[in-house]
Amino acid sequence: MNEIIFFGLNQYPKLIKNEPDKITKPIQFKFENENENENENENEKQIKQISSNSFSTIFLFENGKAIEYLRQDDSNQNPSKIQIEENIQKVTVGYQNETILTIEGNVFAKGKDINSNNPKEFINISSLIEDINDRIIQDIISGSNSIYLLTSNQNSYGIGSNYYGQLGFDSETLPKTEKPILMMKNVSKIFSGISSNYVFLLNSNQELFVSGWNYWGQLGLGESIKEEKEITKLTKIQNIPKGKIIDIQCGWIHSIILIENENENENPKRKLYSCGFYLSNGLGKKYDENIFEFTEIKSSLFENDDYILDFSVGFKHTLILTSNSKLIGFGNNSYGQLGTGDTNDQSIPIQIELPKLRFNENISNYHISCGNSNSFLYYSPPSFSNLEEDLIKLFERKEFCDISFKTKNGEIIEAHKLILKYRLNENEIEKLQEIISNKSIKESNQIFEMIYSNRIINPILYSEIKEIINLNEKIEETMKRIYLNENENEKDFIIERKEKQYKFHKLILIMRSELYRGMFLSVTEDKSNKVTDYSELSNKSFQIFEYWIYSNQIKKGIQITQEIIDEIQIGIDYFQLNQTNPNLFDLLINKFNN
Repeated sequence: MNEIIFFGLNQYPKLIKNEPDKITKPIQFKFENENENENENENEKQIKQISSNSFSTIFLFENGKAIEYLRQDDSNQNPSKIQIEENIQKVTVGYQNETILTIEGNVFAKGKDINSNNPKEFINISSLIEDINDRIIQDIISGSNSIYLLTSNQNSYGIGSNYYGQLGFDSETLPKTEKPILMMKNVSKIFSGISSNYVFLLNSNQELFVSGWNYWGQLGLGESIKEEKEITKLTKIQNIPKGKIIDIQCGWIHSIILIENENENENPKRKLYSCGFYLSNGLGKKYDENIFEFTEIKSSLFENDDYILDFSVGFKHTLILTSNSKLIGFGNNSYGQLGTGDTNDQSIPIQIELPKLRFNENISNYHISCGNSNSFLYYSPPSFSNLEEDLIKLFERKEFCDISFKTKNGEIIEAHKLILKYRLNENEIEKLQEIISNKSIKESNQIFEMIYSNRIINPILYSEIKEIINLNEKIEETMKRIYLNENENEKDFIIERKEKQYKFHKLILIMRSELYRGMFLSVTEDKSNKVTDYSELSNKSFQIFEYWIYSNQIKKGIQITQEIIDEIQIGIDYFQLNQTNPNLFDLLINKFNN
């Protein structure tokens, strides 16, 4: 189920029909279903991401499809589906470019500085990287007229305009490139913006490098370099506020950085810092001069118990979402993009009144996306689309870990013996320990992510573990083998119903069911090994749930009846299953109808 809140410039020609050109208060966004029946089905899918610029707005759904609103003169223009055959996992837009990252790690882009022969056609720019080992892309970000790629080997590439040195090279000798060029190695994150002619690169040591346009001090390099208009090579920022860099958002002529304290004796606390041009109040301060170093944005709206969950920067405005369900904004508001009910600019942070949020109890699952002159607040919870996602989230949470591995620097990584036993080839856990003992903590985590998620995250590391893990086997088959082959005595949770016992692994129930996750991880609830309240389910329905929880499949030979379907609908709510696409109920309906 979607929830999207919109405010600001209402264009393309109308993102929301029957509303004014300037929407100054947050309102609910609804998709128009005037095109095809297919669009109606897509719009019921969960929103994953929204990216917007002056010419288009793209809505990406969890099913890997996207629709786009284009800025056109035709008042009857409807949204169109983006014609990319592969599943999409991320979209970004710059001032004059659009970029798509697929699940397979391919990148398609279009724009006049990307493909001058046909700027409206998507081309695969990742395939143009000379080093074939760098063609699996992990992340993308669009600048104003440039695009940046982060490969699975942690190398960063740039393509497009280099007029301001935003690709890290001398702009006179390389004004632009339509082929990705290597900018820097050992990069963990890349930051730019839809209107930005500059870029930030963060390495694994939390060192921050920048290049590009710096006329107003938006690179945060300090007083000593404030006169430089362009920084044409990557330059290290010396005076970064202490703490862990969580995110950097870039506007046209200002930048904002989010820092989290790393003091283990304190509760996690995040602070925002800004630098650049004061005009239009994009710095969140009541100053009338530029700021050349990152300086803290202070406000009583950021309380001691308030945690900054997300923030986004548009052309000249900023929005912030906190754990206390506060939406805070400042900067340019000429189109109502701050949602304050007027079009007055705001120099310091101000709280914005929101309509009642449908999922307010899950505020951490809301996200902000600022376009040039509009803003979106949307609900996008973590995806539980398949068993791979469930497994990788299980690894990240570390519940019920019962085996540990030591890295070359002595750090400990914990894992789940049950999962490893069925993901690795026989007797290969010792070999995995040997590999981990020679790796850094970052490399080790990537190895376990590949084991748990069944995806090649780092091709170089995969070459070392491919002899002990079979990525050709689907996770569903692994889970089915756990269900069929695991010793019954190893199953540590019993569900009793109607004189029959069903045995499960607590680990699997934690992974697959919100009900049992809450039960086993609660410090107050009873954690006994027996639950008996399943009187509304027949044995046949319960067998369907038992098999589905382990394999995401319907057990063969089960005769589906209307009674079974009704019971399954009740059972899904009881178990609070992490539903997949397609989900259990839909598959049973199809099986029944056929």
